[in-house]
Amino acid sequence: MSVKLYDTFSRSIKELSKPNGRPFYYYCCGPTVYGPAHIGNFRTFLIQDVLSRVLELAGYEVKHVRNITDVDDKTIARSQEKNQALADFTQEWIEKFHSDCHALNMKPPSHEPKALDYISEQIDLIEALIKKEHAYVGKDGSVYFRVQSCNAYGKLNRINQSELKTQASNSAGQANLADEYDRESISDFALWKARKPEDGSNYWNSPWGEGRPGWHLECSAMIHSSFHGETIDLHGGGIDLCFPHHENEIAQSECAYSTPLCTHWFHSAHLKVEGEKMSKSLGNLFTLKDIQEKGISPMALRYTLISSSYRQPLNFTFEGLVASQTALTKIERFIEALLQKINLDSGNFNKRFIKPNTLNHFGLLEKAWDALCNNLNTAACLGNIFGLIGSNPTSKLSDAEIEDLLKSIGSLLYALGIQVFNDQTKALSAPQSVIELAKQRWDAKQNKDYAKADALRVEIQAEGWDIKDTPTHFELFPL
Repeated sequence: MSVKLYDTFSRSIKELSKPNGRPFYYYCCGPTVYGPAHIGNFRTFLIQDVLSRVLELAGYEVKHVRNITDVDDKTIARSQEKNQALADFTQEWIEKFHSDCHALNMKPPSHEPKALDYISEQIDLIEALIKKEHAYVGKDGSVYFRVQSCNAYGKLNRINQSELKTQASNSAGQANLADEYDRESISDFALWKARKPEDGSNYWNSPWGEGRPGWHLECSAMIHSSFHGETIDLHGGGIDLCFPHHENEIAQSECAYSTPLCTHWFHSAHLKVEGEKMSKSLGNLFTLKDIQEKGISPMALRYTLISSSYRQPLNFTFEGLVASQTALTKIERFIEALLQKINLDSGNFNKRFIKPNTLNHFGLLEKAWDALCNNLNTAACLGNIFGLIGSNPTSKLSDAEIEDLLKSIGSLLYALGIQVFNDQTKALSAPQSVIELAKQRWDAKQNKDYAKADALRVEIQAEGWDIKDTPTHFELFPL
C-alpha cells in the first residue's frame, strides 16, 4: 500500500516512496520548551502522529525524528527569570510535554534530539558554511548566513531574492537581536549570536568567540546527524515555519553538505479559537490542562484536532469538543453492538483489535482507509465510519464478517490514535447544580416562559457553562 500526501515544494499531491534498504526518514520540528504546549501546537503534532501511524499500517518502516528546542531567546530569558540552569528549566517543560503527549495517545518518535546536546555539531556546520563563503563573521563575533550566496534561496516558498526586505523577526515571532548594520544584507540571518550580558551563563566557546547558535541552525545539524547525512524523505511542521525557518534550513543544509535536504515537505494549517486568532492578549492560548479543567477528555480534544483537513485552518470551539465527545460515545456503542454478537466484551476489543494490523483489505471500511492514504483525509475517514454506523449492518453480518469488521475498525482507530472504552473517552459531567438549572430552563421553554429561560441561561453561563437546544433535549458544554 502506498500513501499520498500534499507536497508544499511542488504544490501537488505526491506518493511517499518507500526507500530501498533503509527506513522512511521523517523529521518534524518539535516544541520550544519554555512553557506548556498549547492546542495549536498539538494540532500539528497530532496530525504528524496520525501520518506516522498511517505509514506504519501501510507497511512503511518509519524513522520519525522530532526535535526539542531547548536553547533560544525564550528558553534563555525564562530560565534567567527563574534563576535556573537552562537544562534544569527546560527539563521541567520537556516532562510536561511528554505527559501531555501520553494523555493524547501520541506515539513517541524514534529519536528526540535536543538542541543543547548538539552544540558542537552546530558549530561544525557553521565552520563548513564559512569555509565555503556562505557565511561570514560580524564585528561582534556573531555569524551570519550570506543569503545572496545561495542562488536557490526562496525555492520552497517561491520567493525571489529581490523580494526579500527584512528579517527583523523570525517565524517564532522573536527579534533577530543582531544589529542589522552588522550584516552585509538585511535578509542575512544569524547562525551564531555573540554572547550578551542578558544571556547569563548560557554561552559556548566557538572559533568566533563566546555565544550560542541561532534558532534556525539546530534542525539542519540534528537532521544531518540523525539521518547519517542522507536526504530525508519527509519534513513536517506548522505552516508558520515554512518561511523563514524551513527556507533557512534548506539553504544552510544544502550549501554546507552539497546534498538535497528533503524530497517532500508537509505543513499543517493554523488553528483558530472560537473564530479568533490565538493570542495571549485574547486569553485563548489553551493548553491540555485548560481543556481538562473544563470537563473535556483528552480523547475528545484529539478527535477535534485531527477531524478536519490538516491543510485548512481549524476553528476550535467548545461546542465542537462536546460534539467530539458524543461522536466517541457513538463509536463505542457501535463497537459494543458488534462485540455482543460474537460474545465479546469491550476489554476484548482493546486487547484484540486496537493494534497496527497491516490488512490486505478493510471490507466495509475500505473507503475510510483509502481516505487516510490519500492526503490524510481524516474527515472522509470519519465520515465513512459514521456512514457505516448509520446503516446499522450488524443484523446482516455473519460472525466471521463481524470479526473482520472489528479488525478494520480497530486498525482505523489505531491509525487515528483514538482510544475507546477507558477513562480517556469519558468527559467530566457538568455539576449537578448546573444540570438542575438547565432542566428548569428546559421546562420554562416548554411552558413558553422565555424571560425565565433567558434568566436561567445567564445563571448557567455565570457557572462557566453554556447550553444548546435540540428539538428533543438540551446539551451542556463548558465556556
